[in-house]
Order: sequence, then C-alpha cells, then structure tokens
Amino acid sequence: MGRTAGRSPEDTRRALLESAGEVVRTRGLNASLDDIARHAGVSKGGLIYHFASKEELLLELARSLLAAFHADIESRLDPADVSPGRFTRAYIRALLAPPSDEAALRRSIALISQLSTVPAVASLVDADTAALTAELEADGLPLDVMTLVTSAADGVSSAPLWGSSVHGPEYRELEKRLIQLTHQPSLWQSLPWSP
Repeated sequence: MGRTAGRSPEDTRRALLESAGEVVRTRGLNASLDDIARHAGVSKGGLIYHFASKEELLLELARSLLAAFHADIESRLDPADVSPGRFTRAYIRALLAPPSDEAALRRSIALISQLSTVPAVASLVDADTAALTAELEADGLPLDVMTLVTSAADGVSSAPLWGSSVHGPEYRELEKRLIQLTHQPSLWQSLPWSP
C-alpha cells in the first residue's frame, strides 16, 4: 500500500498519530505497527518513514496530546487579565469547559492513561507536569490556594472517565467560585481552620 493519493506527508503523519491513538486505545499497547499502519491506510514502510519505531510513534502521540492541552490553556488566557493567577484561571477554564463530546473525552483520558505506562512516555509526562506545576506556582497565587483550585479542576476534569457528565449548572458555578478564589485568595485563607 503506497501513499494515499492527495495526502500530504503532514496529513499522513497526522493520520498515523490519530490511528495510533485509536488502535492503542482499543487494542492496548500490544497493538503492532502493522495494525496502526493498516488503520491509517498506509504501508508499514510508510509508517516507518515517519516514525522509526513504535516508541517514537507513542512518544510523538503523547507530545501531540500534551501540546493540544497546552494550546487549550493558552487559548483561554484573557489578554486583559494581568492579575496574579492569570495562568491558573486559564488552566481552570481549560479543565472545566464542558466537553462537546464526553465519549471522546473519556477515550482521550483512557489513552493518556495507557500511554503513561510506557517508561519513555511516563518520563515525558513527568517533565511536562513539572514544567506546568512550575508555571502554576510562579503565577503569583498563594501555594495553598493554587493547589486547592487546580486540584479541584483536575478532579472534575476526570469525571467523564467514570461516566459522570460535567454539563450541569453546578459545574459552571464551581468554575466561577474557583476563579473567584484566584482573585480573592483571602476568602480561602480567612476560614477559621483549627490548629
């Protein structure tokens, strides 16, 4: 099977990544390069032209998923917002935005979970998480408030994996309150915590 007529090398690369995601998600990490190539409609040689090994393909798939998440955060930065917590607010908005397709979101979360069991991907994810955490910590919020709001957003973002819908008004209200805490950290810090 040669290159699909009319498909550019970049289109082929994208099709291979999409196919790798679908095949790994449905068949697991034992899926072969042949399975992925067949799903993408290219020869195994065509796949190897773009990705020399299965590990390279899985790493690039993980990089593309991480890049898409970072792009989503960046797209939610408010240009008029120059207050401390600006990046954290974009992070919250990215995680709590109602998904247009909850089933697709579940598939994506499951795929990321599977990919993270590959040692090279786990290292990539660890480095990405460390960089993201450093950016959140440098965003100007008190550490306890940043930890609270990001942990809440992280937890809610995984709800579709367990079959919960995040479309309800209670989630929009939660988003507003988490954002408010980033603007007014004293609301959290002034609670009468016992020693």
